[in-house]
Formats: sequence, C-alpha cells, structure tokens
Amino acid sequence: MKRAEIPQFGPLQGVRVICAGLATAGPYAATMMSDFGAEVINIESAVVPDQSRAAGGSAFKQDHRNQRALALHIPSPQGREVFYKLIKEADIFIENSKGGQWKRWGITDETMWEVNPKLVIVHVTGYGLSGDPNYVERPSWDAIGQAFGTLVSVNGTEDVPMATNPYMCDATTALYASWAALAAYIRAQKTGIGDSIDCTQFESVLRGQSGWPLKYFSEGFQPARTGGENAVGAAFKAFKCQDGFVFICFGGPGIMKVGLPFFGFEWGSELFPRAVPWVLQGTEGARVLEAKINEWCAAKTVEEAEKELNEAGIPVSPVMTYAMAEKHPHYIARETFTEWETVDGEKIKGVNVVPKLAKEPGKVWRGAPKYGMDNEDILAELGYSSEEILALYNDKVLAKE
Repeated sequence: MKRAEIPQFGPLQGVRVICAGLATAGPYAATMMSDFGAEVINIESAVVPDQSRAAGGSAFKQDHRNQRALALHIPSPQGREVFYKLIKEADIFIENSKGGQWKRWGITDETMWEVNPKLVIVHVTGYGLSGDPNYVERPSWDAIGQAFGTLVSVNGTEDVPMATNPYMCDATTALYASWAALAAYIRAQKTGIGDSIDCTQFESVLRGQSGWPLKYFSEGFQPARTGGENAVGAAFKAFKCQDGFVFICFGGPGIMKVGLPFFGFEWGSELFPRAVPWVLQGTEGARVLEAKINEWCAAKTVEEAEKELNEAGIPVSPVMTYAMAEKHPHYIARETFTEWETVDGEKIKGVNVVPKLAKEPGKVWRGAPKYGMDNEDILAELGYSSEEILALYNDKVLAKE
C-alpha cells in the first residue's frame, strides 16, 4: 500500500509513527494511534516474524490493524540506512525490547536526533533503560511485568498468587506509552525539540494500583490475596444465580442507605454502623450480609437479579462472557464490536475503536498486513529503485511472506 492510499481521518491524521517491537505493549500503543488516523509503519525483523502472528494470530489481527508492514534487518548497515531514512520523516518512534538492545546495534536517541531533532522516541521495556544493571537487560512478558510490579502479589488466593488475564500489563503499558508520546509530540511541535520516553511494564501496573502503594508506605498495608473477594469490603464480588453470575459492588453511603434495607438490614444498627461507609470484611455484618445475598441470588436468574438490584440502586452487572456480550443490546447499540476485512478478504470480528470521538472518530480501514507486505511501496517512497530493493532482498536485509 502506498502512502497516498492511506485514508485521511481522525485527530491524528498527518502524524507519522514508526513502531518496531514484538508482541503487544509497544505495537498496541502504535495501533491506538493508527485507529485515530496516524500513519503507522510497523517494522518486524527480517530474520523472524513477530511471534504474535503464530497460533492463528488473533492478537496480531486485533493489535496491528490500520498499519503498513516492513520486514527489515535493522542491525545490518543497509538496514540502519533504511531505518534512519524512515526516522527522518517520522514524528514518533516506538520500540519495545530488552533494555540496551538498540544501543548494541549502534542506534541511540542521540543518533536519531541527529537525523530528526523533533523526533519523539518511546522505549517500552520490562524494567527500563536505567536502574539496577542486573535488571535493565532482562527480558519481560506481560505476567513478568505484573509480578515485578507487585500486581501479582495482591491477586489470587492465599496459597497461590496469580497474574490477571489477558495481557492487562501490556494494555496498561501501551496506554501510558501512547499518551506520553502524544504529550511529547505536542511539545515538540511548539519547540522543535523531541524527547525520549522510558516506559516500563512494571511501573505502569504499579501506578495503576491507585492508593494501595501509598497506603503501604503510610500504614504498612499489604493487601491479603482473597481470590474473588475484595480485601476490605464485603459483597464486592460475584454471586451465583440460577443461570450464571452477577457482580455486586456494595459500598458507599448511598449504597448502604438503599442496599441494606433491600436485603432486610438496617444501616446504623450494631452490625452495620453508620461510621463506616461499607461492610468490613471479617465482621459479623459481612457474614450475614453475604449469606443473605447468596440466598437471594440463588433464587433468581441473572436477568431477574440484575433488574431488581438495578431498580434498587445497587451497582450490579452480569458477569459477561464474550458470547453474552456479542448479543447484548447495549454492546450492539454502541457498536462495541465491529467487522473488518483481512488483507485476504476474510471477514473477522473484534473490538471496535475505543474510545468514541464525536467530531473526529476513529475507524478500522485495513486488516493487519502480511509479513513484509508493504516493503516495496515504503522503500520506493524513500527513494529506493527496484534494483536496489531487489539487492536488499538478496542480502537478506528485507523479507516478506
């Protein structure tokens, strides 16, 4: 696909992004930009494709749509030459790798800024570019980021800590990487000076834990692993109905005021004192409240429980499966799922562009490209002749499916 064929839409139209990385965290940050109109070139190694293409490639199909593909052996002299030509025209460069990988190839922030002083550079790694040398160059995956970032320590059961599924560390890291990249891009447009962003998996999931780390430092608080239970408040969990589960969040003065009478209890009684805006775990109040909710839900279908609890003003949701979500009227009304065509013309369904913009909405305009699919068009735009491109294939600097 040629650059001229890329549709112009969304708030990021005209922004040029180069992404080089495997799996999810870095590439997903770039995909969020391409969903809103940025021109994204995704670079894979000419030695081996991105592993997320394997096993059906569902992650690759979801997280690499709206992009062009280049398979390039960057460490080679010819590969570095192509890379710097790409960087010269780019606004944002995103890479995810082990710390120090690009420096070993002879590519640093400084060498990129020599070519393009306005370039925003985003390094997505497990542990960061600085810190304890024993950690900087370690490989990482989603669950490793969760484990080192303390998230695993607060999830699971008393006996077994657990990571959350699927890939929430990568998604969180991608969100931090993308907003930081765009913040630096706005600044670069005003000053002409780019920036370098050091975005780690472990710090992203740590920051996403709200006030829990702060509570540890101020009170020595280390949450117990309570499985499906909330560590502090009772009735913040899934309850079994006749045909599935509903999730109830029972807390806050407003909920206590309406929720306790709904289940036959009084707020302000000895079991449920008004001084506490939720029902504390481990109390007699917690025991009797959850016993009552369990009994009540067991006599209801999910639909009945959701309707009655919602009418009472108690926060509730069915525990949705993908099959339930696909048929749910709210999902359908918001077009939360959408269909698009792969580059082979196959219809696939996945999650639509999120969030929704009123005036400059995003859209899905292309399925994830095949390995090296756009090599020729991209290099021709950089000024390479057909003969020069063929020579790069012969030298294994380029590859394609």
